Amino acid sequence: MKQNSLAAAVRARLSGLHDAEARVAQVVLDQGAGLVHLSVSDVARLAGTSASTVVRACRRLGFGGYQELKIASAREAPGPEPQDESDPLAATVRAARDALGGLGATLSREGLSAAAEALSGAARVLVAATGLSGAVALDAAYRLRALGLPVDLPPDPLTAHLAAELLPEPSVCLAISHSGATRSTVDTARRARAAGARVVAITSYASSPLAEESTWVLVGGGQDLVFGMEAVASRLAHLTIVDTLSMIVLGLRGGAAERAVSASADVTASHSY
Repeated sequence: MKQNSLAAAVRARLSGLHDAEARVAQVVLDQGAGLVHLSVSDVARLAGTSASTVVRACRRLGFGGYQELKIASAREAPGPEPQDESDPLAATVRAARDALGGLGATLSREGLSAAAEALSGAARVLVAATGLSGAVALDAAYRLRALGLPVDLPPDPLTAHLAAELLPEPSVCLAISHSGATRSTVDTARRARAAGARVVAITSYASSPLAEESTWVLVGGGQDLVFGMEAVASRLAHLTIVDTLSMIVLGLRGGAAERAVSASADVTASHSY
């Protein structure tokens, strides 16, 4: 694994673990590459649980067992030098770097390709998000529209729910939520799926209510910094996912997308001095 990818893989599954398993995952995050020097009993002691729970947690995290997890840990590059935790810029930059560096471990190439193919052939794309994820939704809607796709970005949850109910076939709902647990976004995705649409989720956690309603779950994000700023690093990761989807859709749509991009460039130029 590349640097930060083990931590990213663990964080993406953290919300789906039970209490004791979550403590094991936290030990893995805290120890980093140093995990290679610990036995399963050492990890059990640090997590305040049993060795069998450590093994079970490893499997829940996507590894065959503790030995496979240790091998992944050994492949991690040495961590960066300690930084001043009182420096907000250093903390924010580090969180952003970790979030972007972990995308290779949490994103499924097959999921990306399948989601982009569905977007490319959609009769309508409904983008759903709220709160801090709204900025990512605006970017996604603009980029997909600039590729020639019919995009709807409702301004409020009620309108989003109505739009989801009335989606024609074949349609795609692109739902964006850092936590995957925002009620209005999850409800929009659920209504869209009931109407026959496929749902693409962009989120920071592999296990969430939104993931349960989705056809494809594209996972990327970072750890929380402070309350109210939990999506700072995650927004960068989510925007990167949007960019990747856009690049794939551009290739799939060929000339139609290129003509739309050209029209978008002309419109942009007309608003410049």
